[in-house]
Amino acid sequence: MSLGTFVMIVVGLGLLALGGELLVRGSARLAAAAGISPLVVGLTVVALGTSSPELAVSLRAVTSGQSTLALGNLIGSNIFNILLILGLSALLVPLAVARQLVRRDVPVMIAASLAVPVLGLDGRIGRLDGLLLLAGLIVYLVWLVGAAMRSGQTTVAPRPVGSCGWRNHWVTHAALVIVGLGVLLLGARYMVTGATALARWAGLSDLVIGLTVVAAGTSLPEVAASLIAGLRGERDIAVGNVIGSNIFNLLCVLGGTAAVARQGVAVPPSALRFDIPVMVAVAVACLPILITGFVVSRGEGALLVAFYVAYTMYLALDASGHDALGPYSWLMAVFILPLTALGLAGGLVGWLWRRRC
Repeated sequence: MSLGTFVMIVVGLGLLALGGELLVRGSARLAAAAGISPLVVGLTVVALGTSSPELAVSLRAVTSGQSTLALGNLIGSNIFNILLILGLSALLVPLAVARQLVRRDVPVMIAASLAVPVLGLDGRIGRLDGLLLLAGLIVYLVWLVGAAMRSGQTTVAPRPVGSCGWRNHWVTHAALVIVGLGVLLLGARYMVTGATALARWAGLSDLVIGLTVVAAGTSLPEVAASLIAGLRGERDIAVGNVIGSNIFNLLCVLGGTAAVARQGVAVPPSALRFDIPVMVAVAVACLPILITGFVVSRGEGALLVAFYVAYTMYLALDASGHDALGPYSWLMAVFILPLTALGLAGGLVGWLWRRRC
């Protein structure tokens, strides 16, 4: 790999992180000025802002004829968001979970995840499929805002002291959003170009690069937003950002990308066999983790991080054709995954039993 390729990837990652930070900061301030609750901000404004790198990279990828890179980016980002970001955030501080998030938004994330393998059974998510996903996003947003208004989660915010200054003016916040979008687009261009060169140099497929390097890079805003929100005590934003970002990735980013691409987004058989089922399983696993006491404990956070490491090891062994792939896959399939599933099921049954008593 040439030095220029390495520099391009690093610069692209930096621009994506900077653009995401500017976009999130400006969007969150605009939402706060409108009196929107932290949970709703996390599920909508912050989630949409932190998903913007995925959107920029995916659109750039499909216009460059690399739709599998776009798909790998989305699948990898959703897995990364739950296993690593939510896990690390919980390791720093146990995360309290709002009940409406578990009852409303997690099922939406699971349903959107299940829609991907169904729509991609023919090997492609076409324009009509993309429009259906975008329609689902509109329904979700209308439902979310309507529920927030009925429950009093949106109010008219009082005008803060000193709000006449330019730093607190809505024009300043809007400028941050616009500049952030521009930086994101530039970062996406460098990131896709560098990732393509890396894939060719390493002999890896666009799908694997999208699942790993690009997914981690485009998820940097989610990392920053969730970790900082958790440390500052804004735990609703920390969890809501992860769940909301996954919903936006599937309904908005995948839907929008498929809708604008002439040939849609290609779904390779390998993704249908392994990566998409992993994404669905991770989304489903959120329910028993979040619903038991409505807290993500440090132990559960450690479990999520451990599974991300295990998943990344599988991708590395598979991409290199290592002899250890067979025994490693057997160990995961026969022991690790069933024991984890039994543990999650046991915790859920115990929680339901305690509620009954």
